[in-house]
Amino acid sequence: MDGLLPEVSVRGIGLCGPGFTDWTQGQVLLSQPPGWTSAPTVLAAPARLAPTERRRAGAVVKLSFAVADQACAQAGADVHTLATVFSSTGADSANCHAMCEALAQAERLVSPTRFTNSVHNAAAGYWHIATQSRAPSTSLCAYDGSFAAGLLEAVAQVQSLKRPVLLVAADVPYPEPLNGKRPLPDAFGIALLLDPDASAGIASLRIGLQADGASPTACAHEGLESLRRSIPAARGLPLLACLAGGAGGCVDIDYLDGLALRVQIGRR
Repeated sequence: MDGLLPEVSVRGIGLCGPGFTDWTQGQVLLSQPPGWTSAPTVLAAPARLAPTERRRAGAVVKLSFAVADQACAQAGADVHTLATVFSSTGADSANCHAMCEALAQAERLVSPTRFTNSVHNAAAGYWHIATQSRAPSTSLCAYDGSFAAGLLEAVAQVQSLKRPVLLVAADVPYPEPLNGKRPLPDAFGIALLLDPDASAGIASLRIGLQADGASPTACAHEGLESLRRSIPAARGLPLLACLAGGAGGCVDIDYLDGLALRVQIGRR
């Protein structure tokens, strides 16, 4: 036994972040890293949302929808039946900042809308409302290990539920002064549509925990490595680079202290 879970397949990928507009562009840049240059992440209002919800959607919701839609479109998935796992280190950070400002005032008035968006599963809630999905959904956080925690949870659900699961990992920066304590340079998101049929999709994954002090896999490109280290969701870049390269391989992703998540990638 090698300690890895059985295979799941990757049917769709979404990517958005500094210098990346989508997975189509990202696949080329991660295959040829010298072509990548950092540029501010551009987020559009989600077309899936009704006008009222669209106006209320914060950056983490816009980012989550952007990468989720890419992965689902590539996979040709039925979004109305998809189980989901949403992973984020801070969720709606701008809303958190605004609530802290309100609570610092004498009257401490917080609007119901702002309070609704303060919960960690707000992005998941918007997604399931927009897609009219009643499938299971999990939202989680594991600080800098949030991407690995989300991937581990999503693969476990694929195996236990025997159904496709959409993983969405998205992080956005805090405003000051919180940014001074938890600096994230920009917004970054990854989505993976995982399937229990290991023969389907564009690649297969097997994952398992490594408790032997394994070092996380670094990006060979200096700028991409800086991005990987500075945003928790970007810890998934070595996995995407392996998927983009087409040769398969093995990467270790930051998880909790003393643990790494090992991912073996098999190509079709």
